[in-house]
Amino acid sequence: MLDLGALADLPLARGAVNRDADARVRPELFAELAVDPACRVLPLWNGKAPMAGDRLALSPAAAAADADVLFYLGRSTEPDTDADIGAPIVGAVITDAAAAVIEPDPERWVSLRDSGDSLGAGNSALLTAAVALTNWHASSGHCPRCGAATVPELAGWSRRCPACLNEIFPRTDPAVIVLVLDDDDRLLLGSNVLWPAGRYSLLAGFVEAGESLENAVCREIAEESGLTVENPRYLGSQPWPFPRSMMLGFSARVAAGVDPGDLRPDGEEIVDLRWFSREQLREESATLLLPGKTSIARHLIDLWLVADGGGDLDESARTASARSTVPQA
Repeated sequence: MLDLGALADLPLARGAVNRDADARVRPELFAELAVDPACRVLPLWNGKAPMAGDRLALSPAAAAADADVLFYLGRSTEPDTDADIGAPIVGAVITDAAAAVIEPDPERWVSLRDSGDSLGAGNSALLTAAVALTNWHASSGHCPRCGAATVPELAGWSRRCPACLNEIFPRTDPAVIVLVLDDDDRLLLGSNVLWPAGRYSLLAGFVEAGESLENAVCREIAEESGLTVENPRYLGSQPWPFPRSMMLGFSARVAAGVDPGDLRPDGEEIVDLRWFSREQLREESATLLLPGKTSIARHLIDLWLVADGGGDLDESARTASARSTVPQA
């Protein structure tokens, strides 16, 4: 049986920040925060944030003075953040020149995709929201209704068109990602046409207009693998702001009477499909390119992998490494 509790601590789903949404309506909020000594700024440069040790390096309020975009992230609730509990935190998309002053070493600027699994709950929540808002502002500079330039409102959580008064908000696109199993409890992994050779992950796809999540699971698996699945079961979710997805994890079984060997990758997105037993995946994990630890895909794979009482991919890698150091007779 899958331990659903294992998905309770997904790296980008811990949400440990008080978003303080009521404060967003105050027109002078950023002016107030600029003189608040407790306020801290999370700088964003090329989608990355600076690190100091094991946490995000927040800056004083003055760091937001010349930012290209500002958004109010809320108030700190966790001790892992570089701010007092209850301190207001502002996200700021900054220029190259400002980034060089804050942290001149580009290696100390980290992306959410690469660092999300190593951040504490507070830092993870802040950076996830900041990256999502950065990407949304970058793609929402013009009104979708009339094409005029939009301006930020609600402390960076909306944009308004001054020409037609249309107001737009950050969007999230739902996508299902599926742990597909057969009657032998083998796991189906696929390789995308855009990926390097040897990279495999779970099958996934966006939910279409007017479609339920369960129907999306069945449709996507049929389209990408040729297999009919049944009994979609929701497991958990986490945001994936690259640029604006919400990943909804499911498990599903190959339908009764369907041959799991009848795999037909669509050739447009999926170019290869493979079934793995737990033993096979542990044996090949050192040579396969599998999802990173920040992703829900990796957590779903590990959730399935340890259901037999064995180790996860990290333990398999450590065991393989130890074996490689033993002299061979």
